Amino acid sequence: MKIEIKGLSKRFDDNRQVLDGIDFYDDISTLSIIGPSGGGKSTLLRVIGGLLPPSAGRLHINGAEIPRSEAGLVNYRKRIGYVFQQGGLFRHLTGFQNITVPIMKVHGFSKRAAEERAFGLLERFGLIHDAQKKPGALSGGQQQRIAIARAIAPKPEILLLDEPTSALDPEYTTEVLDMINELKLEGVNFIIVTHEMGFAWHACEKVIFLCEGRILESGLSGEVFTNPQTHQFARFLDKLLEWNA
Repeated sequence: MKIEIKGLSKRFDDNRQVLDGIDFYDDISTLSIIGPSGGGKSTLLRVIGGLLPPSAGRLHINGAEIPRSEAGLVNYRKRIGYVFQQGGLFRHLTGFQNITVPIMKVHGFSKRAAEERAFGLLERFGLIHDAQKKPGALSGGQQQRIAIARAIAPKPEILLLDEPTSALDPEYTTEVLDMINELKLEGVNFIIVTHEMGFAWHACEKVIFLCEGRILESGLSGEVFTNPQTHQFARFLDKLLEWNA
């Protein structure tokens, strides 16, 4: 999937400049966006997902520019699967309904087709016994795995994940990352914002290092992680790895 970003900036109403003239072009299949907190990672992902309008610049995916009109964005979002940090499930619906209702209401699945798709995904990812539970009765890891199943149910062109393990215990973090890696092996294209450096390094083909609203480094994960080109990235890695065993 080709992604091209030209002069992309985002300034919020309180005059905060979160993204500052980003330029990026690459052919990606699995991409991680990493960097210090407050550097603009989630904002960039939301712009790519059509959830936030840029203040300036252009963004093309596979040669087509992301539309600016709300009507165009509604259709564009149907092609994107999006997983939020936490709390993305509908609290009043069961895990099963969290998958079936959106694909019926938004994507036009028949009731039978939606139920077959939901049962297939829940069974495949070991969640079938949790299908009739509401989010309040599920662990954080189970909630995120159902959220991922919901996001891929309509078979989107690309899956966007915004720090899907940020609020999880290590055991549940591993469950979620294993699920994402399984999707990668099946050919699902995704962009993930993450603080899990091992996953970014070894499971994602390419990486972007975003700091203070700018891309300071990008490229093949193996090359970027083993040979930092900026003192900001080297310092970022040193801090993260300081207490690793």
